[in-house]
Amino acid sequence: MEQHTARPPGRTGFAASMLRRKPVEAFVDEGGVGQGGTLRRTLGLTQLTTLSIGATLGSGIFVILGEAVPVAGPAVVLSFVLAGITALFSALSYAELAGMIPLSGSSYSYAYATLGELVAWVCGWCLVLEYGVSVASVAVGWGQYLNELLQLAFGVAIPDALSQPPGDGGIVNLPAIAVVVLAMFLLLAGAKESATANTVMVLVKVVTLVLFCAVAFTAVRAGNFSPFLPMGLAGLSAGGAKLFFSYIGFDAASTAGEEARNPQRDLPRAILLSLGIVTVLYCLVALAAVGALPWQQFDGEQAALSHVLTTIVDNKLWAALLAVGAIVAISSVVLTVLYGQTRILFAMSRDGLVPKALSKVDPKSGTPRVNTVVVSLFVGLLAAFVPLGKLADATSIGTLFAFGLVNIAVLLLRRRHPDLPRTFRAPLSPVTPVLGVLCCGYLMFSLDVATWIVFGCWMAAGLVLYFCYGVRRSRLATREAA
Repeated sequence: MEQHTARPPGRTGFAASMLRRKPVEAFVDEGGVGQGGTLRRTLGLTQLTTLSIGATLGSGIFVILGEAVPVAGPAVVLSFVLAGITALFSALSYAELAGMIPLSGSSYSYAYATLGELVAWVCGWCLVLEYGVSVASVAVGWGQYLNELLQLAFGVAIPDALSQPPGDGGIVNLPAIAVVVLAMFLLLAGAKESATANTVMVLVKVVTLVLFCAVAFTAVRAGNFSPFLPMGLAGLSAGGAKLFFSYIGFDAASTAGEEARNPQRDLPRAILLSLGIVTVLYCLVALAAVGALPWQQFDGEQAALSHVLTTIVDNKLWAALLAVGAIVAISSVVLTVLYGQTRILFAMSRDGLVPKALSKVDPKSGTPRVNTVVVSLFVGLLAAFVPLGKLADATSIGTLFAFGLVNIAVLLLRRRHPDLPRTFRAPLSPVTPVLGVLCCGYLMFSLDVATWIVFGCWMAAGLVLYFCYGVRRSRLATREAA
């Protein structure tokens, strides 16, 4: 077994400090105990599963379908399957590591145990980008669906000045602030309470999508599926690349490792079960949508599901119900992704890489209150005043980078610690982790140059912060000095 030492053998000085690894045993021994208190283990399998579903099943299915159908045609159904299989490679790796290292840090902790402190910091910084900016982007979308519902129900809408950020024709996005503040108060109430609220919201959005399928299937015409592959296999794979980002969020359960009652058993199950449920729902919705409407009519339609319903049914009630479902769906995403962001920062703070206040746990609620308020204020201000643009696109790179590191971590831990207990083992390893790395790399390099520039600037800022603060305040550095 690897000893609790921070310095890799044969290395000294500053370079060694960046390569020091946190032993797996140290993660397990911590068991959720931070310098500021202990998180409470209150979440069961159902709550962990709905946590991942809540983070995954959001605005993507309501919007991104309209972008993928013109690329893939009716074969978009298979594109969802292809994207799901791509996500599965990384999900299997997440499931194995979540059972081994059941803590809040998710891929940040896995990288710390295998690739060293600097890579772990970069991974954690990527997750800050992924979670923080993506939840701000989703909060902006919440206001758009709220306006759609108000127009359908009452014929009114919130003025652009109060529903758009500066640069997009407005002054402040008040609906975005509102949904973030609502999520913040739910999180401050406690993990169990927020998980219960999320479970209710997940049920509402699943029922909404099932109702959409029930209505759309009544209008399905066999001719709408012909030709099935109008753009060929290239269109099928291009659609899969676009749709992969509808699966981002399945790893949310891994951020709840310290609040799960039985993490070794339930975390792997929750990750894989949530991915399976989401994939089935996506395929059913896509099948109903392209069967009810010729695929050519999806071009340029952002709200694809609303477009289908308003075209096939002469009744605003169904469109209004879909808007309600979208509002609930996005609320759930804001809640669960905000939760994941706070737990990752909790783990980084406990390791000394960010200020200690972020790992202080409130004794009454069992939640990191300062952490939650700081993250919520940052996200709320970002959503209210900043046009996200390419910055939101950069979250895709951050996510894929973290996924790739998780697959590498599985390979390294299989080699370094073959005898450590594993409640789940990724099948066909090393084939599946290697495929996971390759798929993540392919999708990263398919993104445009502007997105890479934004990502590079974010990484540069993160490295400055690490070398000015984290590298010397790391708890592993303290152990070395002792």
